[in-house]
Amino acid sequence: MRTPARPPSGHVFRLDRVRGPVWYAKYRLPDGRQVQRKIGPAWTERGRPPTGYFTKRTAEDWLRDVIDQARRGTLPGMTRTGATFADAAVEFLRHAEHDRDVKPSTLRDYRSTINAHLLPPFGDLRLEDITTDVIEHWRRDVPARKPDRTLSNRTKNKLLVVLHGIFERARKVYGLPGNPVADVERYRQRSSGDIEVFSVEEVHALVRAADSEQDAAIFLTAAFTGLRRGELIALRWRDVDFAGSLVRVRASYAGERLTTPKSGKVRSVPLAPEVARALAALGQRGSYTSDDDLVFVGEHGTYLDGSALRRRYERALGRAQLRHLRFHDLRHTFGTRMISEADIRRVQEWMGHADVQTTMKYLHYAPRADDAKLVARAFCVQDTGAPESSAEVP
Repeated sequence: MRTPARPPSGHVFRLDRVRGPVWYAKYRLPDGRQVQRKIGPAWTERGRPPTGYFTKRTAEDWLRDVIDQARRGTLPGMTRTGATFADAAVEFLRHAEHDRDVKPSTLRDYRSTINAHLLPPFGDLRLEDITTDVIEHWRRDVPARKPDRTLSNRTKNKLLVVLHGIFERARKVYGLPGNPVADVERYRQRSSGDIEVFSVEEVHALVRAADSEQDAAIFLTAAFTGLRRGELIALRWRDVDFAGSLVRVRASYAGERLTTPKSGKVRSVPLAPEVARALAALGQRGSYTSDDDLVFVGEHGTYLDGSALRRRYERALGRAQLRHLRFHDLRHTFGTRMISEADIRRVQEWMGHADVQTTMKYLHYAPRADDAKLVARAFCVQDTGAPESSAEVP
């Protein structure tokens, strides 16, 4: 027979220890469990107690807050979920993959983050035992994957975002009373907003250093259209409109899965004559040139291996003696070039940015030759022909 729930109750008491007196609390939870917890060192002197010390009144305030939480069902550790953090992480990944249908690259990042950084400290712990205090303690010194490296604040915040997502899902599935990550303070991030891009000459040098005609066309297309690597790999001949001088971006391929573009929408991007000539030359190959075939083919007409493409790109960088920029910086090259030629809304559409704020990071690259003249005109003192006053200033 189940014991009926009783209102939580308790009391505080003081014990004299070797290092000084300490306040404790003993209280009973609604399910009948009795808990004894240390509150903190007792303050027995006159005046306001230092931080971390308790008088009888502040110890009773502490207990009153605990009992209020127990009454509301939000006291950490009060709920017994029967699940560990590892269980919750598995459920979070399942939900992300099957219910939310996140991109393969996003799911891969989630798994990497969980396996490398979250399972080691939390995996075997019961969900109800992972409190805000436990997470705060871990947060103060998050270890890097390699001992000789440190994690950036941006990376640490990404860990907290994933951790928050795991507990938010656990709150719904396992009945946790709250999300312990919600009150954890994020790290301050400083960003210069600076990005590195190729010059036109460097793009052509990279193209000349490519392993093959196809790789050369990929590098050129990436820089002159701003397509992401997955979008380039998924590009089919039916998406290339030579007559209309545009490329339609309908899909993206990553993690052995074909998905929609990152924005979730089909978009069109202008096809520069130089890119059109490079793609037309690829279209002269002996096979894989029908509308449904891939423009950039792997073995036997299948999708290219993205990792292998990245390695070939890095070799081409070395042969061309170029700076070690990422493949994704070819996309940034397109953005910085086009922002000086077209309005921001068009650039946003071409690049498939869901938020115009993402596109605005390119604005400081746009050369404005007339800006200096505008400033000069604003500060110009017109000659009125009146003689200058020779009066002394009192």
